[in-house]
Amino acid sequence: MKRFENKVALVTGGSRGIGAAITKRLAVEGASVVLTYSKSREKGEAIAAEINASGGRALAIEADSADPHAVGHAVHKVVAEFGRIDILVNNAGLFMVKAFEEHTLEDYDQMMGINVKAVYAASLAAANHFSEGGRVITIGSNMADHAAGSDTTLYTMSKSALAGFTRGLARDLGKKGVTVNLVQPGPINTDMNPSDSDVADFLRSRMALSEYGTVEDIAGLVTFLASEEGKFITGTAITIDGGFNA
Repeated sequence: MKRFENKVALVTGGSRGIGAAITKRLAVEGASVVLTYSKSREKGEAIAAEINASGGRALAIEADSADPHAVGHAVHKVVAEFGRIDILVNNAGLFMVKAFEEHTLEDYDQMMGINVKAVYAASLAAANHFSEGGRVITIGSNMADHAAGSDTTLYTMSKSALAGFTRGLARDLGKKGVTVNLVQPGPINTDMNPSDSDVADFLRSRMALSEYGTVEDIAGLVTFLASEEGKFITGTAITIDGGFNA
């Protein structure tokens, strides 16, 4: 029996990069998976079709994480379609590099809306539907603990907020047997941060392992935390960055 047999997972921003890898890995392990997308409809539907064609069960739905109501609706749609939700992966996020003096209040609203408010909204919507063994796993960033350079103040702040949210929610949901954890990736080879970019060599020079991670590395850690083996881990942030923050 696969370890997520009869489990239902929602992965926000699951149509590309880390989110797509998590979606596929959970499906391989037996979970029915719903992934959200905002602009990448073709990619999202292609991933769902691939999973369904291989004997799994997947659904891609549009839900822009900039709209907290859309994120909450996505959770309710999962419950309506599958009758339950067991695993919530808050993956969707926004990255911005911009001089602080050039920031606007609109930048703040956008960054905090996607990186923090959407996580809050999805978790709030799912909280009453979890049963014992439920999981909330949020994808943050190693930059929450180490501002790697200038022009990332707003991003760093948004990711730091997730640590406090994770600790508090772990207390609130622990009485229901639900775990809540934060995964903080460092340099991962994706289309948003490719290993052959102009800054890639600099990033590698700061890492203990001197090499980018893969989306499968992150998916593997998320899968572990979602599994029975991860049942005693909660309220914590796990950094997976090749030693960037060491």
